[in-house]
Amino acid sequence: MPAHDDDSGLDPLLAHSLSRRDLLRHGAMGMGAVAFAAFLAACSNNDNGGGGGGGTGGGGGLTEPPSDGSTVNIDDLAAAAKNEGTLNTIALPPDWANYGEIMQTFGTTYGIKVANASPNGTSSDELQAVKSLAGQDRAPDVLDVSPGFAAQGATEGLFANYKVSTWDTIPDTLKDANGAWAGDYWGAVAFGLNTDVVPNAPATWQDLLKPEYKGKVALNGDPRTSGSAFAGVFAASLANGGSLDDITPGIDFFAELVKAGTLIPVDATPSTVESGETPVTIDWDYLQVSYGDEFAGKLTWQVAVPTDGTFANNYCQAINKEAPHPFASRLWQEFLYSDAGQLLWLKGYSHPVRFDDLSSRGVIPQELLDKLPPADQYANVVFATAEQTDAATKIIADTWAQKVSGV
Repeated sequence: MPAHDDDSGLDPLLAHSLSRRDLLRHGAMGMGAVAFAAFLAACSNNDNGGGGGGGTGGGGGLTEPPSDGSTVNIDDLAAAAKNEGTLNTIALPPDWANYGEIMQTFGTTYGIKVANASPNGTSSDELQAVKSLAGQDRAPDVLDVSPGFAAQGATEGLFANYKVSTWDTIPDTLKDANGAWAGDYWGAVAFGLNTDVVPNAPATWQDLLKPEYKGKVALNGDPRTSGSAFAGVFAASLANGGSLDDITPGIDFFAELVKAGTLIPVDATPSTVESGETPVTIDWDYLQVSYGDEFAGKLTWQVAVPTDGTFANNYCQAINKEAPHPFASRLWQEFLYSDAGQLLWLKGYSHPVRFDDLSSRGVIPQELLDKLPPADQYANVVFATAEQTDAATKIIADTWAQKVSGV
C-alpha cells in the first residue's frame, strides 16, 4: 500500500468547494519540455521561490535555524544545509506525487544526501518516528502528513515553526498561523481503468454496478486505515444521497458493490494495476494519471473523475522540532514551496498548494496542464471539514466490518 494511505479520519482543512476551472481562470503559459527543464533549473538555483525575499544579504552565514524564510539569504541557508550534508525524509514513495524526482532534484541542486526512511510508512508512523527517534541522527527532519496528523503534531509540540519565503501565497485555510505546518498538494478521487481488460470507462459511481465491472473494481486499501479508500467512500456517499455530514450512503453503496461481486478484496497498487489484477481502481487522481506513464506500452490506462461525487483531500509539510539537520530541513521547505518545487508536484499530477499563484503569474507549462483530467471534471470538487471527517471516521469504524468487509 502506498505511503499516506493510512489517513482516514484526518482533518482536511479546506472547507469549501474549489474547481480547477477557477484556478485556471488566469490561463497558463505554453512551454516545451526543454524550456520546462531549464525553467526548473533556473528556479532551483537562482530564486527563493518566486515570491519570497532574500532578506539579510550574503556573507556571514547562519548560526541559528531561522523561523522566517523571507528574512534569510537563500545562499546562506543553502551553505549551512550543505555543511550538514544530509536530509532525513520519511514515508515518501518515489512513485507518489513525483517524489522520486523531487528528492533527486533537491539533492543534486544543493549537494545534499537525501535519506528516505520507510517509503511505505504512514502519517502515524511519521509522528511516532519523531517521538521514538528524538535526539538521534536518524530521526526524520521533515514530514509529509495528512492534516489531522499535522494538527496533532502541532498540538503535541513536535514541529518547528517555519514560514517559507512564499508563505503569503499559500491560502490561509491551508497553513498553521504560527508556521508549524502548511498544506503542500491535494488530489481528488478518480476512477482508473485498464481498457485492455474493461473497454468501457465508468463515468459515475452508479456505473460501477453494471455487470461489466463485476469482479474488477478495487480500492487502494481499507477506509478504516487508508486515506484514499476513505475518500472513495466519502465520494460515493455524495453520489448516493449523502453529504459531507453523512457518509452512511457511501458505506451502503460499497456494501452493494460487495453483494454484486463487483468489489474485489485486493488493494490496488502499481503491481496489481500492471498485472491486470485490478483493472478498475478507485484512488487519488495523481496516482491514477501516473499509471498511464508508468505502464505505457504495457497496458492502456484511462482516468476520469466521477461526475456524481467528487471529493478531495490534501497533505501537509512540517519540520521536526528536534530535526538533526535543521538547516537542510528549512532548505527543503524553501525548495518545495518555490515555483520549481511546486511545478515538480504538478508534474506528478497532484495540485500544488500555490497553484493559484503560479497560474495568475502565467508560469505553469501548458504541457503539464494538458496531462491532467479536463478542468471541468473538478468543477464540483469538495473538501470536508475536520469535524465532518471525524464524524465520518467514527461511522466507518463502527459499521464497515458489519456492512462491507465482514472483518
